[in-house]
Amino acid sequence: MRETRATSDGLRTAIERSGYYPALVADAVQSAIGDERVLAYVIHHEATFDPAMEVRRHVTVLVLSPTRLLVCHTDEHPPGEGVAQPHASTTTEAVKIERVQSVAVTRVVPDPASYVPGTAPTEVVLTIGWGAIAHIDLEPATCGDENCEADHGYTGSVTADDLSLRVSEAADGAEAVGQVLAFAEALSSATSAAAG
Repeated sequence: MRETRATSDGLRTAIERSGYYPALVADAVQSAIGDERVLAYVIHHEATFDPAMEVRRHVTVLVLSPTRLLVCHTDEHPPGEGVAQPHASTTTEAVKIERVQSVAVTRVVPDPASYVPGTAPTEVVLTIGWGAIAHIDLEPATCGDENCEADHGYTGSVTADDLSLRVSEAADGAEAVGQVLAFAEALSSATSAAAG
């Protein structure tokens, strides 16, 4: 799946290979992408443990078309109050390429002193921001005087963090790391062209 030039058929095959509710995920992605051409995609299937020690699976599908970034996220949920059987929720968001404000790629490499250019990282974190979600970190402001008891209000920072996707060679395989890097490159290129 490292290929960034992709087809809708290739995307559907990759979704089916992921094995995570493929009919549901493929239907949600297809309804959002419509007739647009698929330029690149990433499929990330992950399991997490909740406090009750239940395994919860979820999948994120990112699709790049000539005009949009499509984000599709599917979660499974156990039976709960008022719901007798397990169920899944799927959310799709289509973001115009012009709205993508940042594409950040964090690469983790072991033994950086002996790094050779072109060596693949062992872990990659792709963070994409388009202004839909921002995290605000606040703390009390001070003036620096240890004896001052005045209220100086608050200080803080706002961080855009709409989507963060982490893959590692150990958990996901080298191919997944390469695929996320290739997708990030294609998305960065698309946002650069849209800005120009």
